[in-house]
Amino acid sequence: MSLTPEHLQTAAHTYGTPLYVYDAAELDAALARVRAAFGDARVYYAMKANPNLTLLRRLHAQGVGFECVSAGELARAARVGATGDRILVNGPAKSPGEYATGAQLGATFILDREEEVRLLPPASRALVRVNPALNVSTHDHLATGAAGSKFGVTLEQAPRVLDALRAAGHTGLGLHVHIGSAIRDAHDFTAAFHRLGELRAHTGPLDVLDAGGGWGLGADLHGIAREARAAAATFGAQLWVEPGRYLVAQAGTLLTRVVGTKRTGRNFVLVDAGMTELLRPMLYGATHPVTPLWERGGTDTWDLAGPACESGDLLGRDLTLPDPQPGDLLAIHEAGAYGAAMSSNYLTRARPAEVLHDAGIWTVIRQRETPQDIWRAEENV
Repeated sequence: MSLTPEHLQTAAHTYGTPLYVYDAAELDAALARVRAAFGDARVYYAMKANPNLTLLRRLHAQGVGFECVSAGELARAARVGATGDRILVNGPAKSPGEYATGAQLGATFILDREEEVRLLPPASRALVRVNPALNVSTHDHLATGAAGSKFGVTLEQAPRVLDALRAAGHTGLGLHVHIGSAIRDAHDFTAAFHRLGELRAHTGPLDVLDAGGGWGLGADLHGIAREARAAAATFGAQLWVEPGRYLVAQAGTLLTRVVGTKRTGRNFVLVDAGMTELLRPMLYGATHPVTPLWERGGTDTWDLAGPACESGDLLGRDLTLPDPQPGDLLAIHEAGAYGAAMSSNYLTRARPAEVLHDAGIWTVIRQRETPQDIWRAEENV
């Protein structure tokens, strides 16, 4: 990330805290790393990681498509001008409205179960999502390629679903696999691609192999790409990929100020951001790098505690920090994915502002909410 502590201090002073800041240069760099590794593979951004319209427009302008898993995400894709083969419609429980909107936009559907063949709009393009039934090296809530997860059809079902698609007058483009997010062991991808390759004898050649995403932030992209290209070559297929967190996580930082401290059974730094601004630590046990933006003598070990009346409202544990005082600023890094996207109005807390730093200029890309914004839909009903 190219933002300096001075940049972050300026943003917090100007726009207040809690505050999400994004670095446009890092967003562009992440996309460049993906393209350098995967070459001419078609790139679809998994929008659920961060659906901010300004970020979507930037990615769309660079030729990136979108993987959408809700009616709202489809509306965002359309809002930034994406249509046709730039949109994928995914998800295990698509609504009739999502099928209709996807058809209207000319999107490609990702089938998650056999019954979807009869639910598709006429003459649809589709991929079949395969669950390779692996023990995946990530949190259970993030493991979508495990045998017990709710996603995809089995390896045995996949050829039959492809045949059913074609028999129903649809275009069965090929196969899709996504084994999870924040995968720690790259060998998981090798295993998944190998299991898909074993289907070649039953499917014949395919037009597309969509290898999903889920790469850890420090992953060997070139190594994963080699395996993915080899799998696609097995089918004579074009390779598609769907990075989400990888593209935006390191571009985003959550800024929060110290409210106070307390020492009980543990040492706590109390801050003005919490689970309503960053749910990942509570939901996934995720850890985020934290930088104190002050210098002071004396250090101790602290837990970073938010303002919610929930024992799980901790953004970090066992952090070594210099002596904290009210007003001090902390930067919580790698927060560009599933940070603002999962923020909530629990406790009638206003969701934070979001700002983008691009070529030396700060731009507000989401205004800070007010209580009136939160309850507007409850008035005059």
